[in-house]
Amino acid sequence: MSLDIVYVGTVGGTCEQRARALRSFGHRVRRIVADPPAAGPARLYYRIAARLGYPPDSMAANRAILSALRGAAPHILWIDKGLAIRPATLRRVRELCPRTAIVAYSPDDMMNPHNQSAYYRRSIALYDVHVTTKSYNVQELADLGARDVAFVDNAYDPETHLPLELDEPTRARFRADTSFIGGYERDRAEQMLHLARNGVEVRVWGYQWHRFPERDARLRVENRMLDGLDYARAINATRINLAFLRKINRDLQTTRSIEIPACAAFMLAERTDEHRRLFEEGREAEFFGSTEELLAKSRYYLEHEDERLRIAQAGYRRCIEGRYSNADRLAVVIDAVRRRHLAGGAT
Repeated sequence: MSLDIVYVGTVGGTCEQRARALRSFGHRVRRIVADPPAAGPARLYYRIAARLGYPPDSMAANRAILSALRGAAPHILWIDKGLAIRPATLRRVRELCPRTAIVAYSPDDMMNPHNQSAYYRRSIALYDVHVTTKSYNVQELADLGARDVAFVDNAYDPETHLPLELDEPTRARFRADTSFIGGYERDRAEQMLHLARNGVEVRVWGYQWHRFPERDARLRVENRMLDGLDYARAINATRINLAFLRKINRDLQTTRSIEIPACAAFMLAERTDEHRRLFEEGREAEFFGSTEELLAKSRYYLEHEDERLRIAQAGYRRCIEGRYSNADRLAVVIDAVRRRHLAGGAT
Protein backbone atom coordinates (compact mmCIF):
# COMPACT_ATOMS: atom_id res chain seq x y z
CA MET A 1 0.00 0.00 0.00
CA SER A 2 1.06 3.60 -0.44
CA LEU A 3 2.37 5.45 2.58
CA ASP A 4 1.58 8.88 3.99
CA ILE A 5 4.93 10.61 4.50
CA VAL A 6 5.53 14.02 6.07
CA TYR A 7 8.86 15.14 4.61
CA VAL A 8 10.85 17.91 6.30
CA GLY A 9 13.76 19.47 4.43
CA THR A 10 15.10 22.24 2.27
CA VAL A 11 13.74 23.36 -1.09
CA GLY A 12 15.67 22.14 -4.11
CA GLY A 13 18.87 20.14 -4.37
CA THR A 14 19.20 16.50 -3.42
CA CYS A 15 16.56 16.94 -0.70
CA GLU A 16 13.93 17.73 -3.31
CA GLN A 17 15.20 14.88 -5.47
CA ARG A 18 14.67 12.40 -2.63
CA ALA A 19 11.15 13.69 -2.02
CA ARG A 20 10.40 13.26 -5.73
CA ALA A 21 11.73 9.70 -5.63
CA LEU A 22 9.41 8.87 -2.73
CA ARG A 23 6.46 10.27 -4.68
CA SER A 24 7.40 8.08 -7.64
CA PHE A 25 6.40 5.02 -5.58
CA GLY A 26 2.88 6.38 -5.29
CA HIS A 27 3.33 7.55 -1.70
CA ARG A 28 1.63 10.71 -0.51
CA VAL A 29 4.47 13.10 0.39
CA ARG A 30 3.60 16.25 2.30
CA ARG A 31 6.48 18.74 2.27
CA ILE A 32 7.49 20.96 5.18
CA VAL A 33 10.13 23.53 4.26
CA ALA A 34 13.01 23.99 6.69
CA ASP A 35 15.30 26.39 4.82
CA PRO A 36 17.57 28.88 6.61
CA PRO A 37 17.20 32.56 5.65
CA ALA A 38 18.71 33.30 2.25
CA ALA A 39 20.30 36.69 2.98
CA GLY A 40 20.33 39.81 5.10
CA PRO A 41 20.46 40.24 8.91
CA ALA A 42 18.33 37.13 9.44
CA ARG A 43 20.93 35.07 7.57
CA LEU A 44 23.76 36.51 9.68
CA TYR A 45 21.86 35.81 12.90
CA TYR A 46 21.14 32.27 11.74
CA ARG A 47 24.80 31.58 10.99
CA ILE A 48 25.96 32.89 14.36
CA ALA A 49 23.32 30.94 16.28
CA ALA A 50 24.01 27.78 14.24
CA ARG A 51 27.72 28.05 14.99
CA LEU A 52 26.84 28.10 18.68
CA GLY A 53 24.79 24.93 18.16
CA TYR A 54 21.29 26.42 18.25
CA PRO A 55 20.08 27.17 14.71
CA PRO A 56 16.83 29.16 14.67
CA ASP A 57 13.73 27.53 13.24
CA SER A 58 13.39 30.22 10.59
CA MET A 59 10.48 28.59 8.76
CA ALA A 60 8.60 27.42 11.88
CA ALA A 61 9.11 23.81 10.83
CA ASN A 62 8.57 22.50 14.37
CA ARG A 63 5.11 24.04 14.50
CA ALA A 64 4.36 22.83 10.97
CA ILE A 65 5.28 19.25 11.91
CA LEU A 66 2.79 19.20 14.77
CA SER A 67 0.12 20.82 12.59
CA ALA A 68 0.63 18.16 9.94
CA LEU A 69 -0.12 15.44 12.48
CA ARG A 70 -3.65 16.64 13.16
CA GLY A 71 -6.15 14.19 11.77
CA ALA A 72 -4.72 10.95 10.39
CA ALA A 73 -1.22 10.13 11.64
CA PRO A 74 1.37 9.70 8.86
CA HIS A 75 3.18 6.41 8.46
CA ILE A 76 6.55 8.18 8.34
CA LEU A 77 7.90 11.51 9.53
CA TRP A 78 11.03 11.93 7.38
CA ILE A 79 13.42 14.66 8.55
CA ASP A 80 16.28 15.57 6.22
CA LYS A 81 19.21 16.83 8.33
CA GLY A 82 16.90 18.41 10.89
CA LEU A 83 19.34 20.56 12.84
CA ALA A 84 16.60 22.98 13.95
CA ILE A 85 14.08 20.27 14.89
CA ARG A 86 13.63 20.31 18.66
CA PRO A 87 13.66 17.21 20.86
CA ALA A 88 10.40 18.42 22.42
CA THR A 89 8.80 18.31 18.97
CA LEU A 90 9.84 14.68 18.46
CA ARG A 91 8.59 13.70 21.93
CA ARG A 92 5.25 15.31 21.14
CA VAL A 93 5.12 13.43 17.81
CA ARG A 94 5.62 10.19 19.70
CA GLU A 95 2.80 11.08 22.11
CA LEU A 96 0.38 12.07 19.37
CA CYS A 97 1.33 9.40 16.82
CA PRO A 98 2.92 6.42 18.58
CA ARG A 99 2.83 4.30 15.41
CA THR A 100 4.51 6.86 13.16
CA ALA A 101 8.10 5.96 12.22
CA ILE A 102 10.44 8.94 12.73
CA VAL A 103 13.31 8.86 10.23
CA ALA A 104 16.44 11.04 10.23
CA TYR A 105 18.28 11.23 6.90
CA SER A 106 21.59 12.97 6.34
CA PRO A 107 23.99 13.08 3.38
CA ASP A 108 26.69 14.58 5.63
CA ASP A 109 29.06 13.40 8.36
CA MET A 110 26.91 13.95 11.43
CA MET A 111 29.86 13.60 13.79
CA ASN A 112 31.42 16.72 12.30
CA PRO A 113 30.47 19.66 14.59
CA HIS A 114 29.83 21.71 11.45
CA ASN A 115 26.92 19.36 10.64
CA GLN A 116 25.52 19.10 14.16
CA SER A 117 23.44 21.15 16.53
CA ALA A 118 22.61 20.84 20.22
CA TYR A 119 19.03 20.03 19.18
CA TYR A 120 20.18 17.20 16.92
CA ARG A 121 22.47 15.61 19.51
CA ARG A 122 19.70 15.64 22.11
CA SER A 123 17.34 14.04 19.60
CA ILE A 124 19.48 11.14 18.40
CA ALA A 125 17.75 8.54 20.57
CA LEU A 126 14.29 9.89 19.68
CA TYR A 127 14.45 8.83 16.04
CA ASP A 128 13.36 5.33 15.12
CA VAL A 129 16.02 5.09 12.43
CA HIS A 130 18.95 7.17 11.20
CA VAL A 131 19.83 6.85 7.50
CA THR A 132 23.39 7.87 6.60
CA THR A 133 25.56 7.85 3.48
CA LYS A 134 28.66 7.74 5.69
CA SER A 135 29.58 4.15 6.57
CA TYR A 136 31.69 5.21 9.54
CA ASN A 137 28.70 7.06 11.07
CA VAL A 138 26.83 3.78 11.64
CA GLN A 139 28.73 2.77 14.77
CA GLU A 140 29.33 6.36 15.85
CA LEU A 141 25.59 7.12 15.87
CA ALA A 142 24.87 3.86 17.69
CA ASP A 143 27.43 4.84 20.33
CA LEU A 144 25.50 8.10 20.86
CA GLY A 145 22.22 6.27 21.44
CA ALA A 146 20.75 5.78 17.95
CA ARG A 147 18.46 2.76 18.09
CA ASP A 148 18.67 1.77 14.43
CA VAL A 149 21.15 3.06 11.85
CA ALA A 150 21.01 2.22 8.14
CA PHE A 151 23.83 2.91 5.70
CA VAL A 152 22.92 3.68 2.09
CA ASP A 153 25.22 4.61 -0.79
CA ASN A 154 24.86 7.93 -2.58
CA ALA A 155 22.51 8.13 -5.55
CA TYR A 156 21.59 10.07 -8.67
CA ASP A 157 18.34 11.64 -9.85
CA PRO A 158 17.37 10.38 -13.35
CA GLU A 159 15.59 13.66 -14.15
CA THR A 160 18.68 15.73 -13.34
CA HIS A 161 21.74 13.54 -13.88
CA LEU A 162 21.59 12.07 -17.36
CA PRO A 163 23.37 12.06 -20.73
CA LEU A 164 22.46 15.21 -22.66
CA GLU A 165 22.78 16.14 -26.31
CA LEU A 166 24.18 19.67 -26.13
CA ASP A 167 23.90 22.20 -28.93
CA GLU A 168 27.09 24.06 -29.76
CA PRO A 169 26.26 27.32 -27.85
CA THR A 170 25.47 25.32 -24.70
CA ARG A 171 28.56 23.16 -25.05
CA ALA A 172 30.67 26.29 -25.50
CA ARG A 173 29.29 27.76 -22.25
CA PHE A 174 30.41 24.78 -20.21
CA ARG A 175 33.21 23.20 -22.25
CA ALA A 176 36.29 22.03 -20.33
CA ASP A 177 39.10 19.55 -20.73
CA THR A 178 39.07 18.97 -16.98
CA SER A 179 36.65 20.42 -14.46
CA PHE A 180 35.48 20.26 -10.88
CA ILE A 181 32.11 21.37 -9.47
CA GLY A 182 32.18 22.07 -5.76
CA GLY A 183 33.27 24.36 -2.96
CA TYR A 184 36.77 25.45 -2.06
CA GLU A 185 39.07 23.32 0.03
CA ARG A 186 42.80 23.91 0.05
CA ASP A 187 43.77 20.31 -0.71
CA ARG A 188 41.71 20.12 -3.90
CA ALA A 189 42.74 23.64 -4.91
CA GLU A 190 46.44 22.77 -4.70
CA GLN A 191 45.95 19.61 -6.74
CA MET A 192 44.12 21.47 -9.51
CA LEU A 193 46.75 24.21 -9.48
CA HIS A 194 49.36 21.50 -9.98
CA LEU A 195 47.44 20.26 -13.02
CA ALA A 196 47.27 23.78 -14.45
CA ARG A 197 50.95 24.49 -13.90
CA ASN A 198 51.74 21.29 -15.75
CA GLY A 199 49.74 22.14 -18.85
CA VAL A 200 46.26 20.74 -18.07
CA GLU A 201 43.36 23.16 -18.57
CA VAL A 202 41.06 23.12 -15.51
CA ARG A 203 37.71 24.82 -15.01
CA VAL A 204 36.22 25.15 -11.51
CA TRP A 205 32.62 25.91 -10.59
CA GLY A 206 31.71 26.76 -7.01
CA TYR A 207 31.84 29.16 -4.09
CA GLN A 208 34.58 30.39 -1.77
CA TRP A 209 37.36 30.02 -4.31
CA HIS A 210 38.48 33.60 -3.57
CA ARG A 211 40.08 32.05 -0.48
CA PHE A 212 42.74 30.51 -2.71
CA PRO A 213 44.84 33.45 -3.94
CA GLU A 214 47.20 31.50 -6.21
CA ARG A 215 46.25 31.51 -9.87
CA ASP A 216 47.38 30.17 -13.21
CA ALA A 217 46.13 31.04 -16.68
CA ARG A 218 45.10 27.41 -17.17
CA LEU A 219 43.05 27.36 -13.94
CA ARG A 220 39.75 29.08 -14.73
CA VAL A 221 37.60 29.73 -11.66
CA GLU A 222 33.89 30.47 -12.17
CA ASN A 223 32.55 32.13 -9.03
CA ARG A 224 29.19 30.39 -9.06
CA MET A 225 27.76 27.01 -8.23
CA LEU A 226 25.85 24.92 -10.74
CA ASP A 227 22.69 23.00 -10.00
CA GLY A 228 19.86 21.33 -11.84
CA LEU A 229 20.38 20.76 -15.54
CA ASP A 230 23.24 23.29 -15.71
CA TYR A 231 25.15 20.95 -13.40
CA ALA A 232 24.49 18.05 -15.78
CA ARG A 233 25.32 20.20 -18.82
CA ALA A 234 28.72 21.09 -17.38
CA ILE A 235 29.43 17.43 -16.62
CA ASN A 236 28.39 16.42 -20.14
CA ALA A 237 30.55 19.16 -21.68
CA THR A 238 33.67 18.12 -19.73
CA ARG A 239 36.15 15.53 -20.94
CA ILE A 240 37.48 14.65 -17.46
CA ASN A 241 35.27 15.29 -14.43
CA LEU A 242 37.20 15.40 -11.17
CA ALA A 243 35.61 14.00 -8.01
CA PHE A 244 37.44 15.27 -4.95
CA LEU A 245 36.32 14.20 -1.48
CA ARG A 246 35.62 16.61 1.34
CA LYS A 247 38.23 15.94 4.02
CA ILE A 248 36.31 17.77 6.75
CA ASN A 249 33.48 15.26 6.17
CA ARG A 250 35.86 12.26 6.02
CA ASP A 251 34.23 11.40 2.69
CA LEU A 252 34.71 7.99 1.11
CA GLN A 253 32.13 8.79 -1.59
CA THR A 254 29.91 11.78 -2.37
CA THR A 255 26.85 12.52 -4.47
CA ARG A 256 29.08 13.51 -7.42
CA SER A 257 30.64 10.02 -7.21
CA ILE A 258 27.38 8.72 -8.68
CA GLU A 259 26.07 11.80 -10.51
CA ILE A 260 29.05 12.06 -12.89
CA PRO A 261 28.87 8.47 -14.23
CA ALA A 262 25.06 8.78 -14.35
CA CYS A 263 25.58 11.50 -16.97
CA ALA A 264 27.62 8.99 -19.04
CA ALA A 265 30.62 11.20 -18.35
CA PHE A 266 34.17 10.23 -17.47
CA MET A 267 35.03 10.44 -13.76
CA LEU A 268 38.51 10.69 -12.23
CA ALA A 269 38.00 10.41 -8.48
CA GLU A 270 40.06 9.98 -5.35
CA ARG A 271 40.69 6.28 -4.73
CA THR A 272 38.81 4.77 -1.78
CA ASP A 273 37.52 1.29 -1.02
CA GLU A 274 33.95 2.56 -1.44
CA HIS A 275 34.67 4.12 -4.84
CA ARG A 276 36.27 0.87 -5.98
CA ARG A 277 33.24 -1.09 -4.78
CA LEU A 278 30.87 1.20 -6.70
CA PHE A 279 32.88 1.30 -9.95
CA GLU A 280 35.57 -0.96 -11.35
CA GLU A 281 38.82 0.96 -11.63
CA GLY A 282 40.04 1.43 -15.19
CA ARG A 283 36.81 0.06 -16.69
CA GLU A 284 33.91 2.09 -15.24
CA ALA A 285 35.78 5.04 -13.71
CA GLU A 286 39.33 6.06 -12.94
CA PHE A 287 40.88 6.83 -9.56
CA PHE A 288 43.99 8.51 -8.19
CA GLY A 289 45.83 8.38 -4.89
CA SER A 290 48.35 11.20 -5.29
CA THR A 291 48.81 14.49 -7.11
CA GLU A 292 51.28 12.88 -9.49
CA GLU A 293 48.87 10.06 -10.33
CA LEU A 294 46.13 12.66 -10.89
CA LEU A 295 48.38 14.50 -13.35
CA ALA A 296 49.49 11.32 -15.13
CA LYS A 297 45.94 10.02 -15.60
CA SER A 298 44.63 13.43 -16.66
CA ARG A 299 47.28 13.63 -19.38
CA TYR A 300 46.69 10.03 -20.46
CA TYR A 301 42.92 10.27 -20.84
CA LEU A 302 43.05 13.64 -22.59
CA GLU A 303 45.19 11.89 -25.21
CA HIS A 304 43.13 8.66 -25.38
CA GLU A 305 39.64 9.76 -26.32
CA ASP A 306 38.21 6.38 -27.32
CA GLU A 307 39.32 4.71 -24.10
CA ARG A 308 37.94 7.58 -22.04
CA LEU A 309 34.55 7.37 -23.77
CA ARG A 310 34.39 3.57 -23.27
CA ILE A 311 34.97 4.00 -19.55
CA ALA A 312 32.31 6.73 -19.35
CA GLN A 313 29.74 4.48 -21.04
CA ALA A 314 30.61 1.56 -18.79
CA GLY A 315 30.20 3.75 -15.71
CA TYR A 316 26.79 4.82 -16.97
CA ARG A 317 25.75 1.19 -17.43
CA ARG A 318 26.91 0.41 -13.90
CA CYS A 319 24.63 3.16 -12.55
CA ILE A 320 21.65 1.71 -14.41
CA GLU A 321 22.32 -1.99 -13.86
CA GLY A 322 23.54 -1.46 -10.29
CA ARG A 323 20.32 0.41 -9.45
CA TYR A 324 22.09 3.51 -8.13
CA SER A 325 19.16 5.94 -8.53
CA ASN A 326 17.44 7.71 -5.64
CA ALA A 327 14.34 5.59 -6.19
CA ASP A 328 16.35 2.37 -6.02
CA ARG A 329 18.26 3.43 -2.90
CA LEU A 330 15.19 4.74 -1.09
CA ALA A 331 13.13 1.66 -1.96
CA VAL A 332 15.53 -0.32 0.22
CA VAL A 333 15.21 2.23 3.03
CA ILE A 334 11.42 2.31 2.91
CA ASP A 335 11.28 -1.49 2.86
CA ALA A 336 13.45 -1.61 6.00
CA VAL A 337 11.30 1.00 7.73
CA ARG A 338 8.15 -0.96 6.86
CA ARG A 339 9.54 -4.22 8.25
CA ARG A 340 11.19 -2.88 11.38
CA HIS A 341 9.21 0.18 12.44
CA LEU A 342 5.68 0.14 11.00
CA ALA A 343 3.03 -1.98 12.69
CA GLY A 344 2.36 -5.11 10.65
CA GLY A 345 4.82 -3.98 7.99
CA ALA A 346 2.26 -1.43 6.64
CA THR A 347 1.44 -3.67 3.74
